[in-house]
Amino acid sequence: MNAISAGTVLITGPTSGLGRAATLAIAGRPPSRRPDLLLVGRPGAALTEVTDAARAAGATVYPIGCDLARLSDVRDAARAAKELLVAGAVRPLRGLVANAGLVVADTHSASADGYELTFAVNYLAHAQLIADLLGSFAAPSRIVLVGSNTYHQNVFRRLLRVAPAQWCDPVELARPTAPEVPSTFEGCGTAYSNSKLAFFYYAHELQRRAPDGVGVTVFEPGFMPGTGINRAHGAVAQRVGRLIERIPGVSSPTRSGPALASIVLDERWAHLRGGAFVVKNQERQVKPFAHDPVREARLWDATAELLSSAG
Repeated sequence: MNAISAGTVLITGPTSGLGRAATLAIAGRPPSRRPDLLLVGRPGAALTEVTDAARAAGATVYPIGCDLARLSDVRDAARAAKELLVAGAVRPLRGLVANAGLVVADTHSASADGYELTFAVNYLAHAQLIADLLGSFAAPSRIVLVGSNTYHQNVFRRLLRVAPAQWCDPVELARPTAPEVPSTFEGCGTAYSNSKLAFFYYAHELQRRAPDGVGVTVFEPGFMPGTGINRAHGAVAQRVGRLIERIPGVSSPTRSGPALASIVLDERWAHLRGGAFVVKNQERQVKPFAHDPVREARLWDATAELLSSAG
């Protein structure tokens, strides 16, 4: 049993897709390689079901109901996690997987705190959760942020009309589209890609500020066309996506979930630090613009401003 497996791993978005597959991959490991689990997700039948399935596999599991679009909920979830840790209900916190994410069909949509919904859920909620829990980690530990290669465009993504990031000041990224400005398909994609570029910048700055023994990694599960993340594209697009998933080499939750579990648990990845980028099961270099100390410092400061302004 390594140190991570001897502790507790917290996962956001465990009820479907990649998060559910990773949760069950962890729960299905032998007892000597299986951590306790804290599952942070929207309360309801899906959270209950994945909790029951993980417990049936033998894992010690606690569900924590949380709407990531409401920062007060996120703070409550962090408090609940800390209470379980302090009470000894679960072993020391050794891992956190920031998995939950969405793409909204309308960038006028705002979170409960008034922030653009994609940026709020994908980035700000996780920044709040990690900030609240950073002092609770036992070393060694790992923070894994689920990222995406959509932050930059290549020929394949251009053909699929997947919009790359268009970075600007984080306070601007957090503003919903103005009422008089139409929301577009490309704009929704850009908002998603911006939230994932934010994860790279955040990961690099977080590593500079994290306690000793905490390693920060960004994981790209690969193109998963059939997952709920594509619900903004409509039911037809999701059905087509599920067909594409059958093509060898195309990612799916059943393929990428165990890979994500491996990143947070296995000794193979114990060396990862500094926002190292892993695509499926290989370390990769990010584009040069995804390393920018000026942007990273500004994102850190702006995030603190946005979180402190939220009710």
